[in-house]
Amino acid sequence: MIMRLTPQDAAFYRLESSSNPMHIGALAIVGDPEPGAEGHALDYDTLVDLVESRLPLVPRYRRKVREIPFMLGRPVWVEDSRFDITYHVRRSALPAPGSDAQLQELVARLASRPLDHTRPLWEMYLIEGLSGGRRAVFTKSHSALVDGDAALEIGHVILDTSPQPRIVATDSWTAHKEPSEVELLGGALLYLASQPREAVDVLRRAGTSASAIAGATGKVVESVVSAVRSATLGAPDSTLNAPTSRNRRFDVVRTDLDDYRRIRRCFDCSINDAILAVTTGALRNFLQARGEVLTQSSVLRAVVPMSVYVESPNGDQLTAPSEVSSFLIDLPVGEPNPVLRLSHIKHANAEQTRHRRSVQARTLVHMAGFAPASLHAMSMRAASTFAEHTFNLVITNAPGPQQPMYIGGARMLEMYPVSPLLRNQTSSIGITSYDGQVFYGLNADRDGLSDVGVLAAAVHESMEEMLGACSQ
Repeated sequence: MIMRLTPQDAAFYRLESSSNPMHIGALAIVGDPEPGAEGHALDYDTLVDLVESRLPLVPRYRRKVREIPFMLGRPVWVEDSRFDITYHVRRSALPAPGSDAQLQELVARLASRPLDHTRPLWEMYLIEGLSGGRRAVFTKSHSALVDGDAALEIGHVILDTSPQPRIVATDSWTAHKEPSEVELLGGALLYLASQPREAVDVLRRAGTSASAIAGATGKVVESVVSAVRSATLGAPDSTLNAPTSRNRRFDVVRTDLDDYRRIRRCFDCSINDAILAVTTGALRNFLQARGEVLTQSSVLRAVVPMSVYVESPNGDQLTAPSEVSSFLIDLPVGEPNPVLRLSHIKHANAEQTRHRRSVQARTLVHMAGFAPASLHAMSMRAASTFAEHTFNLVITNAPGPQQPMYIGGARMLEMYPVSPLLRNQTSSIGITSYDGQVFYGLNADRDGLSDVGVLAAAVHESMEEMLGACSQ
């Protein structure tokens, strides 16, 4: 079966370059069960069997992208007649006992490599050899693949709420014969004959660069972009904006969700406000450590695609989000007072609530737990539609499940997003909550932000500053 990429899927597919691969990453760390506890260690064969059994939930993961000859229309999804699960689910190892720093270096190298466009656009790695008997699962899925509705991120569907994997209905999938170039061309011409407006657009674009296609996004996103572009000026100059290389660095931060709840109660703000305030303080400390001169009016403009945290009345539970919102916000990195920084962010978020547009995430709430990786993928879709000169960095923020989750019987201990870098963006900050923790994944250009470890340390400094303000 041939399925045409949506205009937005096609835009993200063609946005990719050798120095800006457009895949969303997710890093999960699992542990060996304690004596007497439920669950078991995760091995490669178990992971392959698990992924293969869950592919019916994400059928697009068996499809690859084919271009139409002469660029006469959008690319299409076709079933990969050579689909090989062992090509996509791979095995790697650190020299035992591998450290967290070695794991992060490996993830940075894996995140730097573009996906193979002749096959379905995803890879998964089981990384063994971590200290303490831990293992890691790193997943890469192209942004064109995951839309949060028709297709979820595969790292989510392999999660279970108990050590005993749930049973998923099996399918008798057999790859169909792939269409020839002539068949693709014939199908495209028939489609264009029935869509005269699109045919005119295709003819107008013929001979232009692929980047021109990037504007062909959905109507909802287009309305957001046009509104924001007309209402904002260019972003402030920042060392965070520079051409990116092909290589990455990756660092992580682990914080407690209860600390953000404490900030929320103390200053009558939302958890989103508290997370952004801590992130802003970290960016301020980081820039100062670099020797940059900040005035009280200094800001960094961030595009913040954010799935909304919804809490129960007593504030103990986070419930699954049903939408993803996107907006630009000026982070007051020049403000030395953490309480005033939070106040600025709180009021800016409240103002944006009246203007932001939301992307529904209907499919996400029907799956077990939450789907933070899928939400991050949707967030990067929204972020990549903004003109690059209008913001300094991207901060994606997605709530995850607040109960233990398992992969093939092994308990997941930590989960970190690995968001891609957009053009001239040397850093991308992904944030996910899970089981009482808030995890930061800091993806950075290896040359432009070689000191990303300083930013990671600055998150803890900023948190201490905010908690200190709560005690006063």
